[in-house]
Amino acid sequence: MSISTSNQGVKISRLKTTDSEFNETLDSLIAWDIASNTAVEKTVIEIISHIRSSGDDALLELTNRLDRRSCSDITQIGVGQEEMSRALASLDHQTRQALEKSAQRIEDYHQHQLQDSWQYKEPDGTILGQQVMPMQRVGIYVPGGKASYPSSVLMNAIPARVAGVQEIVMVVPAPEGELSPIVLAAAAIAGVDRVFTIGGAQAIAALAYGTDTIPKVDKIVGPGNIYVATAKRFVFGSVGLDMVAGPSEILVICDGKTNPDWIAMDLFSQAEHDENAQAILLTWDPDFIRAVDESMATLLPEMERSEIITKSLAKRGALILVDSPEQAAEIANRIAPEHLELSVEDPESWLSSIHHAGAIFMGRHTAEALGDYCAGPNHVLPTSATARFSSPLGVYDFQKRSSLIYCSEQSASELGKLASVLGRGESLTAHARSAEYRIKK
Repeated sequence: MSISTSNQGVKISRLKTTDSEFNETLDSLIAWDIASNTAVEKTVIEIISHIRSSGDDALLELTNRLDRRSCSDITQIGVGQEEMSRALASLDHQTRQALEKSAQRIEDYHQHQLQDSWQYKEPDGTILGQQVMPMQRVGIYVPGGKASYPSSVLMNAIPARVAGVQEIVMVVPAPEGELSPIVLAAAAIAGVDRVFTIGGAQAIAALAYGTDTIPKVDKIVGPGNIYVATAKRFVFGSVGLDMVAGPSEILVICDGKTNPDWIAMDLFSQAEHDENAQAILLTWDPDFIRAVDESMATLLPEMERSEIITKSLAKRGALILVDSPEQAAEIANRIAPEHLELSVEDPESWLSSIHHAGAIFMGRHTAEALGDYCAGPNHVLPTSATARFSSPLGVYDFQKRSSLIYCSEQSASELGKLASVLGRGESLTAHARSAEYRIKK
C-alpha cells in the first residue's frame, strides 16, 4: 500500500491488486465494528434504565442536561401540527418545491413496493395464504444538532405512510432549543403525526418503552450517532428496528472515461459526512487514478467541509488499480458497499455480476447525491458489508405478515395423519393427539 499526496496535500491510499499485501490491506481498510464501545454502552444502559424507571421526569432531565435545554415542563418538547404547517409556509418557493417534488418521487417509487394479502384453495378445501397488514405505530429518528436532514424525514416517513401505518411519531434533537424549520416542513409534507424535540439514547428508550408523553412504538427507524445506534441494539426485541447503520460509504467503478472532476466530487459527497465515512474508486486505468487525484487536490479547497473530507480520505479512502472490469466486480462484491456507482459505458451489462450493494447508480450522469435526495428509491441503506444480507428501507419494513390456514373436515383428516406421525416422531404426544382428534375414522 502507498499513501499518495497530491500537489495540494490530499492524502489517500493508493492500492494495486498486484501488491503482495493487497488483500490484508483492503480488509483492514473496509473493516468497521459498529458494536463495541464499552464506555458508550455503559452510558446508554444507564440512560435506558433511567427512562424505564422514571419516564417523563427522566426524559425531561436528560433532554435539559444533554441538549442544553431549559424546559420546565414535558409538554415543551412537543411540536404541534400548527407549528409544522407554519414551518412549511415559511419556506421560500424554491425550497418548498424541491421538498414537495422529492416527496412525490419517493412516494411514487414506494407505491410499487406495496404487498397485498393472498390465498389459494386446494382441491380438498384447504385454504392457505398470507394476510399483510401495516404496523400500527412507528417511530422515526431524525438527526439534529450540527446539520438538518429533511431528506431523512421524507425517506423514513413516506414509506411508512404508503404502507398504511396508523401513526408516525418523529423524534429530533433540538440542542439549545434550535430546530431547523425545513425539518418540520418535511414532517408536514411527509404526513408525520407527532413530533418531539428529543434525541440520543433517551429518545430511543422513550420510543421503545413509552412514557406518559411519548407513545410506545412497534418499530424504530432512522440514523443517529453512536449513542443512538447502541441504544437501538439494546432495545431490539422490545421494538423492531430497521438496521444499526455504520458510516456512509461510496464505491465508484469507472472505466476512465468519465470526467475526473465528477468522480472526485462523487467521492467527496460521502467523505463529507464524517471522518469515518468511506470513499473508494476502482479502475483499470492508471492514468485515470492520477487524473482523479489531481481533481481532488484542485477541488478540495472549495469544499465547506474540507477538513472532514481530508480526514475521511486519509483514514478510510482509497484509489485502487485493478486488472480488469471482472476483478472490479469481484472486489465490489467483497466490499458490499452502501452506494455503488457504475460509471461505465454500459452499466446494465454489469448488473448480473453485482451481487451485494445497497443501491446501484448506473451510468456517468447518475450521481449518488441524486439518490440521497430526490431520485425516489430510499436512501436508508445497509452499510459495513451488511448489503450481503440486508436491503434498503422500504414499505415492506412497515408491513407485517400473518399466515392463513383453513382446513376442511377432509383436509384436517388427511393432514392430521401426517402430523400424527411427525408429532410422535418428535415425542410430542399432545401435538400428535391434537391432530388425531380430527382424523375421520
